[in-house]
Amino acid sequence: MSDPLSGLPLASIRVFEAAARLRSFTRAAEELGMTQAAVSWQIKALETRLGLSLFRRLPREVAPTEPGERLSRAATEAMLLLRRAISDLTEADDGVLSITSLATLASQWLAQRLGEFQVANPGLAVRVDTSSTLTDLMRENVDIAIRSGNGKWPGLDAALLMPGVFTPLCAPDLCARLNLQRPADLVAAPRIGEEKEWAAWFASAGVESVGHPAVRLRADFQALEVAAALGGQGVALASPILYAREIAAGVLVQPFAHMVELSAGYWVCWPTDRRLSPKIARFRDWVLKAAADDPAITAAFDAIR
Repeated sequence: MSDPLSGLPLASIRVFEAAARLRSFTRAAEELGMTQAAVSWQIKALETRLGLSLFRRLPREVAPTEPGERLSRAATEAMLLLRRAISDLTEADDGVLSITSLATLASQWLAQRLGEFQVANPGLAVRVDTSSTLTDLMRENVDIAIRSGNGKWPGLDAALLMPGVFTPLCAPDLCARLNLQRPADLVAAPRIGEEKEWAAWFASAGVESVGHPAVRLRADFQALEVAAALGGQGVALASPILYAREIAAGVLVQPFAHMVELSAGYWVCWPTDRRLSPKIARFRDWVLKAAADDPAITAAFDAIR
């Protein structure tokens, strides 16, 4: 099957896109730095090549015909993709890096380290959006995402940042009051989080029957559940990586070393067609090194291997 682009004057496509978008040969000529006659000639060459009339010539403007409208939409999208790709390949060190991340990971892990990246990249402003929704990096103005999942998303490349491990965490006073000596002691403890996640932790710890009482509190964000645990409201199932500082400071206690994988991990990901973008490459390399240097992440990987 022959390529429909074979022999097609791509310069004419560029001129056509501008003329269709601006609804004027004159304004297209001004934008492209050409004469109006040159624009008209390029449009005529494209119409001749396609055997179609692409514009209706009106008194004060031009209007795309039905075939012209269809080609205009495709040409505009193609030009946007080309401009973005060229910008990524040739961008200077200045600019904005837009990151979307899960809220708890952003506040508990990423925010503590971003200063190091910004010092190393003083001309690059960083914008972090925290959202539980899955941002479409292919359509929205976002460069990098940190997501929980299996690392397989259409149109994206991904690298594993840290494992999705969870373990019981609670306030020191509550831990002493409950006298937690073995995992089975948590069966009767006030618990925070999803019952099915607790069931997975109990099963992996060798506790056959969870029983009652059921969990006392559930929240949409891990940070809210841990906040309740810090207040002595119960034992939360949370990431020992994201709360390594609180554990080290003694404001949270990890009564048992055992942890369970509740997801395939947290991944840093970026659009495949932008993998050569310098700002994306700089952040990707930096954040993966930051994870590799984190002893809590190393310990978690060792625990699940």
